[in-house]
Amino acid sequence: MARGEDQKGATEKAKLVPLVLLLELLVAGFHVVSRAALDMGVSKMAFLVYRNAFALAALAPFAYFLERKDRPPLTLSLMAEFFMLAAIGVTFTQGLYIVGLYYLSPTYVSAIQNSVPAVTFVMAAALRIEQVDFKSGHGLAKIAGTVVTIAGATIITLYKGMPLTTISEGVHKLNDIDVVTSSGFTWIAGCLIMFLNCLCLSGWMVMQLTLSFIASNIYIRNDSDSNFIRNREFLEVPILKKYPAKLSSFTITLAMGLIQLIVIAPFVESNIEMWKVHSGGELLTILYAGIVVLSIAWNIKIWCINKAGPHFVAVFQPLQTVMVAIMAAIFLGDRLYTGGVIGAVIIVAGLYCVLWAKSKETKNKGAESQRSLAQNLIHEESTIEEP
Repeated sequence: MARGEDQKGATEKAKLVPLVLLLELLVAGFHVVSRAALDMGVSKMAFLVYRNAFALAALAPFAYFLERKDRPPLTLSLMAEFFMLAAIGVTFTQGLYIVGLYYLSPTYVSAIQNSVPAVTFVMAAALRIEQVDFKSGHGLAKIAGTVVTIAGATIITLYKGMPLTTISEGVHKLNDIDVVTSSGFTWIAGCLIMFLNCLCLSGWMVMQLTLSFIASNIYIRNDSDSNFIRNREFLEVPILKKYPAKLSSFTITLAMGLIQLIVIAPFVESNIEMWKVHSGGELLTILYAGIVVLSIAWNIKIWCINKAGPHFVAVFQPLQTVMVAIMAAIFLGDRLYTGGVIGAVIIVAGLYCVLWAKSKETKNKGAESQRSLAQNLIHEESTIEEP
């Protein structure tokens, strides 16, 4: 029976492979398109505001009508949590990404983002959400994979190396990426900014699955202690359980992030001319980043994760870096360096080590759960008195 279920599960996952490959292609295109937008002269802040505005306009109607019956009411505490999620997952994550992309080529940006699973593990372990078993093989593999991933990111940051490819003009090359990244300072700065981007992205994911301790700590005490305790217990439930309407949750987070970006925008970009879209090419890059990636690709990813699990989707992520390298070389005239390639390979090795450990841990927990269930059934049967 179990073998048949495993075969059925493998068949279902095999059917998802083309969709996951499409997902990676869309996101790879996003890295290249975003860099092209910067090369066209699009303001970083304008790009972020317009991107999120288009994504919100595309998602909001679907979220409203599709989850009308499943969507719980919004409370003040939920709004506060969504605001914090938006600050980490939209404002800081996207802001750091666009600045890091300005200093680095899309290939290295994608390569560094492969370290997100390892960073997430470290963060979860530090918060005692993730239990590390130092005596098991998968526990040691997690630690080893994390160390290897950090080593790869360090190599990319500190060792640029010799160029492996010559600079080509590219089909739509507008500015020389190598001019921006030729300085050792800008190279290191770009890598550090992208590592902060990974920290924010990991923090955003951890915040959705952990206790909402920040919201519970700033909650104002009511006159009734019993009400305070009851409300505090509600606050200390992961937001995905309190607000299970995933599409609406993401849409609200986007809306909160857009509001934050609009408030910040005048201080970052005060030149009115920089907010104007001057060509169809600029508009297409913004539409692609907002509607295709932030709306469509995100929903594809969530659907695939629901069907096959996060590990199945994450396994294909390194292919995204390969796709980015090919597209960036063709369309942007990007060039690769020995340090970047070596570091990227090491990061991918660490990624697969962490993913293998997580997969092994999940299987072991499933087997232990089945054994525990069987033992409970045997115990219950043994305690039944004969008539």
